[in-house]
Amino acid sequence: MRYFCFLLLALFSVKAEIPDFKITAVPEGKYKIFKKQFTQHINVFGVRVFGTAKTPPEKLRHIAVILAEYLDNDENGKPDNIKVLNELLKRDAFMAVTENERAMGRLDHDVFQDAGFHSGQGQFATETDPRGNRFDATLEEVLHLITHEGYANAYPKVFGERPGTVLAACLDRARGGHFRRVPRQYPQKAWFTYDDRSCDYGCQCTEYLYWAITSVLGAQQEKHRREDISHEWKLYSKELVRTRDPHIYELITNPKYKLPTRLPDGKYRPQ
Repeated sequence: MRYFCFLLLALFSVKAEIPDFKITAVPEGKYKIFKKQFTQHINVFGVRVFGTAKTPPEKLRHIAVILAEYLDNDENGKPDNIKVLNELLKRDAFMAVTENERAMGRLDHDVFQDAGFHSGQGQFATETDPRGNRFDATLEEVLHLITHEGYANAYPKVFGERPGTVLAACLDRARGGHFRRVPRQYPQKAWFTYDDRSCDYGCQCTEYLYWAITSVLGAQQEKHRREDISHEWKLYSKELVRTRDPHIYELITNPKYKLPTRLPDGKYRPQ
């Protein structure tokens, strides 16, 4: 997971125009700073998707479409949860897309930080698969941006990524105990066993929520996918989440929070 968190105090009004996914040059004004490292740009309900010169346009557009599908999951032309979208806009949330991991490492992140842009989510074109030949990382990275910057701030006592929230209590049950740092070995009863020691408690919350949501939506249940993720996540289907992790299932299916109820398919058709 590649994200940068920041809290802005200014409030923004939402103008939810249906995105046309047209790739433009990076706009002037406050986004001008991105011109130093990006040449492509798409606006999705006010959330920006930036791409480097070598990022394939079809992959950049695909990421923007998945973002729209997550935000407007019922595809009625309006974001489902305005409260969450407001948090994304308040923080100038954005996707930063490079052609590969090496190019991401070459970005000068201080340029964004110094200009006040701290709420970015990185993604590589090499892990982006619009054709569905392998698992598409867009389903993960875009959702990270929405939950980490949107839900965690719109509902801090529920989706906040810190001990004491509803999400944190679910995380502790899923890992078999409360661990501020990744343990050397998880309890045998744990079903979420992410072992990246650079992933702190907040990061673990983000990752866990991703696994739960996408498993309920059907993204993880193919046989080869189950095998790939078994070292990290055991509840690969909706039924497994419902029966073995009922607390997180109840949370993410609660209509109050308007989380996605269907998996994005890369085809946004607003009615």
